Amino acid sequence: MSWAIYVTLLVPLVAALVSLLDGWRGARAATVAAGLVALALAVLLAIGVDHGRTLRTAHGWLRLDSLGAVFLVPTGLLYATAGVFSIGYFAGREGEHGFQGYARRYYALLNLFGWSMLLVPVAADFGTLWVAVELTTIISALLVAIDRTDAALEAAWKYVLIASCGLSIALLAIIVLYAAGIGSLGNAYLPRFDRVLPVAGHFSADAVRVSFVLAIVGFGTKVGFVPTHTWLPDAHSEAPAPVSALLSGALLATAFYAILRFFQVTVAAGDRAFGEHVLLVFGAFSLVAASLFVLRQANFKRLLAYSSIEHMGVIALGIGFGAPLAVVGALLHVITHASAKGLAFLGSGSLLRRYDTKEVDGVRGAATVMPFSGSAFMAAALALSGLPLSGVFRSEFQIVSGGFGRAQYIPVALLIVFVNLAFFGVVWHVGRMVLTAPDRAGFSGEVSWWMVAGMAGCLFVVVALGLHVPTALSDLLSSAAHQLRVPSQ
Repeated sequence: MSWAIYVTLLVPLVAALVSLLDGWRGARAATVAAGLVALALAVLLAIGVDHGRTLRTAHGWLRLDSLGAVFLVPTGLLYATAGVFSIGYFAGREGEHGFQGYARRYYALLNLFGWSMLLVPVAADFGTLWVAVELTTIISALLVAIDRTDAALEAAWKYVLIASCGLSIALLAIIVLYAAGIGSLGNAYLPRFDRVLPVAGHFSADAVRVSFVLAIVGFGTKVGFVPTHTWLPDAHSEAPAPVSALLSGALLATAFYAILRFFQVTVAAGDRAFGEHVLLVFGAFSLVAASLFVLRQANFKRLLAYSSIEHMGVIALGIGFGAPLAVVGALLHVITHASAKGLAFLGSGSLLRRYDTKEVDGVRGAATVMPFSGSAFMAAALALSGLPLSGVFRSEFQIVSGGFGRAQYIPVALLIVFVNLAFFGVVWHVGRMVLTAPDRAGFSGEVSWWMVAGMAGCLFVVVALGLHVPTALSDLLSSAAHQLRVPSQ
């Protein structure tokens, strides 16, 4: 099974090389093929580790356990759907001056972005993990700026500046953690998860606490935790829609995965309560602030960006509650949010191509003008708002139930109140875009069926997880919660 890790990482690199050397038609074919292969292998690998098994390869430099697989699968899903959607997203621009060079750059960077995010969950040590997260920053910043407009360049520069500062703090977290392990592991050791966790109980408690706080501030900058979230709405708004889907559904989650690895050390060091309290604070602040910002957004891509911050807060609260049901719900939320937010951003890209605006007031009657895209965009908004029978409702219900089980009444109350506040904000704005009467005649139809296919892939997951969680996925989530050493009830 370890061979699948190699292939998962190799395929996007091959597709990136094809994108640079071949024409734009070859680039898009290679990208779609690479995304579908990566998704299939991610699911295969997840099945292979769903009972607590850990895969190791590359002389120990690469590893995958159930916790990593939870984040690998949604990355593969969005990589595949973004590749399919991109074909339609750029349809009609083939005759533009310089389009072939633009397309080669775009597809090459999209594949490298997918590769870097797939690398994060299979990194075996804290150093490689940090390098992989840093690579996602560099590559995604280039994608944010790829249209070379003033707004895109400003958003990319802001993103690089803030994220680099955050990752410098994350690097300091690794240094502090490494120093804490010298007494147990020697002056020169590789800070691999398998080596650090068994001896973390002998580390200085203060050093572990400082390391975790630095990690949640540093990597939390990439997650979008308040108050280091300011880059996120600009970057999501200016990036091409398929890139925005990857940024929101996959990039933020992979950064949160890095925080969970430090959380594991904190738990192993016997300070689980401290780690949970820190996550509760950051999760609550992010949820509250993002919910308020959702109410006043006039740009629908920025609206979705603030919704992403809200959902990262929900995941942090779920882990912070500490109850097994809440932790399983938080890990499920990683997948349900990725599929719903991917659908939302892809839907926004379809509307943008038809209406040529990002403003909420500029889109009317989308359900009539674009029956599938408008309906899918509305379905995504309802799912993100926790509509019953959606996957997001299932995961949020588990988080709330687990929080009540641990008597976390104040954080649970905040979650319920502000999730519902965000619900009203999102549904109000999207309802005005989709359910109103169209304001222009003779202006209907989908832009491209490739775009419909990409959205359909995400929509299928949104609906399927709302109706039923497969036994294999349930086992994977339970095993991942055990990786976080959550005690059974």
